Amino acid sequence: MNVADPKEIFQQEAQDLLVQLENALLDLEHTPHDSALVDTAFRALHTIKGSGSMFGFEAVAAFTHHVETAFDKVRQGTVQLNRELIMIGLRARDHMRQLIEDPDAADIADGEAILAALSRVVAVDQPQVTVVSPPLAPVVSTVTWRVRMRFPRDVMATGTNPLLLLDELRDLGEAHVTALTDDIPLLEELDPTACHIGWEIVLSTSQPATAIEDVFLFVRDDMSLDIERVDDSASVGGLSDILASLGEVGAEAVLTALADKAEQEPVGEFPADAIPAQPEMNMPAQPEKAAIVPAKASAPATADAPHQKREGSAKASANSSVRVPAERLNELMDRVGELVIAQSRLRQIAANSNDQQVKSVAEEVERLVLELRDTTMGIRMVPIGSLFGRFRRVVHDLSQDLGKQVELTMEGEETELDKTVIEQLNDPLVHLIRNAIDHGLEDPTGRAAAGKSQMGRIDLSARHAGTEVLISIKDDGRGLSRERIRARAEERGLLAPGAVVSDSELFQILFQPGFSTAAQVTSLSGRGVGMDVVKRTIEGLRGTIDLSSVAGQGSEVTLRLPLTLAIIDGLLVRVGHGSYVLPLGAVEECVELSEEEDARSRGRSFLNIRGELVPFLRLRELFGAKTPPDRFQKIVVVSSGDLKVGLVVDQVIGDHQTVIKSLSKLHADIEMFSGATILGNGGVALILDIAHLVAFGQAKEEQLRIAQ
Repeated sequence: MNVADPKEIFQQEAQDLLVQLENALLDLEHTPHDSALVDTAFRALHTIKGSGSMFGFEAVAAFTHHVETAFDKVRQGTVQLNRELIMIGLRARDHMRQLIEDPDAADIADGEAILAALSRVVAVDQPQVTVVSPPLAPVVSTVTWRVRMRFPRDVMATGTNPLLLLDELRDLGEAHVTALTDDIPLLEELDPTACHIGWEIVLSTSQPATAIEDVFLFVRDDMSLDIERVDDSASVGGLSDILASLGEVGAEAVLTALADKAEQEPVGEFPADAIPAQPEMNMPAQPEKAAIVPAKASAPATADAPHQKREGSAKASANSSVRVPAERLNELMDRVGELVIAQSRLRQIAANSNDQQVKSVAEEVERLVLELRDTTMGIRMVPIGSLFGRFRRVVHDLSQDLGKQVELTMEGEETELDKTVIEQLNDPLVHLIRNAIDHGLEDPTGRAAAGKSQMGRIDLSARHAGTEVLISIKDDGRGLSRERIRARAEERGLLAPGAVVSDSELFQILFQPGFSTAAQVTSLSGRGVGMDVVKRTIEGLRGTIDLSSVAGQGSEVTLRLPLTLAIIDGLLVRVGHGSYVLPLGAVEECVELSEEEDARSRGRSFLNIRGELVPFLRLRELFGAKTPPDRFQKIVVVSSGDLKVGLVVDQVIGDHQTVIKSLSKLHADIEMFSGATILGNGGVALILDIAHLVAFGQAKEEQLRIAQ
């Protein structure tokens, strides 16, 4: 991707604005009288329109203009916001996204239908407002503002055309524009690509000052902007100073506006001395040098104060984030991974050396590499709230389609997860949420019969658990039918009739390809596809799925995912001649397996650790090691969730910075290993998949229990 392409920059920025717009519209459905949300929606529309026109997306700008106009009327109180207008706004948002991402594929007829519906709602839904005015109250039709602005020198290089902004100001009312040329350098010093001119505008308009500020919404953080009211409320001295700085043309515009206003007011309401005597109008044609106030130094403005300046304000600090293409982050992570491998080799060389300087340098390099690794991994970590926010629209649309009332709650949105993992979670979570609403939640009649409220709940949460992130999708619906799942599994030959299985094993059958208990196929589900894809995707991320359910109370799906897919802290062990890595976050403790205990545990494979029986696996037998075992074998106790299992190894070598490399397609079906890594000596070590080993150990324990 060419990040210097202005169109691609606009498309990136527009995605954030569309998210803001969608969230504001969804919130307005519950709080339609929240003016702050209406302003948020309007500003997002205004920015998309202005920047779209600026970057050549004319179709986007033309379409968005009509939607913006409708929400501007909502802001002004001339149109009542209702559910239908919000639904049209969501449809318009989807059409805008299509126009931005793929203009050629956008359906013109769909856009016209949206605008026709918008026009109908806005035209019909005009509130009846009766205005009662006091007999002698002055009627103010226009207000005169003086606007001074200067843009940064590189404004045109960044894609902004100041003349288009001046045209937007002219659209607000009668405007008289004066160029500020006092900052133009000598010819030999002039940069033809820079903007050296400022502007001063005397604007008579019925619009509020916020409408003027909205013109500069997209660029005001980088410019100097001074908006000052110059109507009859100004003092005589203050008005004289203003006129003196405007020149003859500007002064005439102000006096004309004030005179027009005076004609509309009762006699005696407008002070006669507010208009300066004729000799005071003989001002120089060239304006004095304007005082440029940096936007970052501006004070907050109050709309009701007659003399209050409304100056452009900026953020207290410079932009705190930078957009970086994902492929650059991936490339950086690859380089850091190679650096970690090289550091591991240096560490091994230093361990075999008697040179203290080499050891000292190796330790310093190791410290720096670890800090660089943590920093790089931190850059890749993204709050999961960026993913959760997408599902509000999914729940909203599904509840409409299915005629169910659904409330979505989200918790743990600040939980961070590797960007690569988050990118692959969208489709699995969408399918699980759809299943929860379609299969899990009853319709309003069914909920009433079960003594539940008509509003169903979907709880979406995320939290850290050691080196894992747990994502949970929970509903308060009817729960899973064990009888129906079992009957269907036996019918398809997935379960032997009368076989004794636990609930967790029975529920895992739901993830078999083509398995479904739905009585009928709908447009949403029932064909038995989807859950197996969910499982494959999660396992491809080295994660696992837990499923639990209580009849009549609901179900919960928990996804267990690693924090990152790039570099982990590992524990390096040896089994026979082979080296293996265990994720350090899953390691509970290491204990020694004596010869006596080894002989005593043959056939049972249980270890008593402080009164707790822990099953263990002999990795030598599992991997088919041919060499004789070490005299003093070790047991590494690892955990996955609440489950524990011991792994018998020949030697615990020590901690190891593990750069995860994917296995080839030929080894994709080997569930015991989640990847491989390169050691400091150039050898290869396989990374053990703890979840599968723990599940294998627990299944073995269950078999022994049943056999007894």
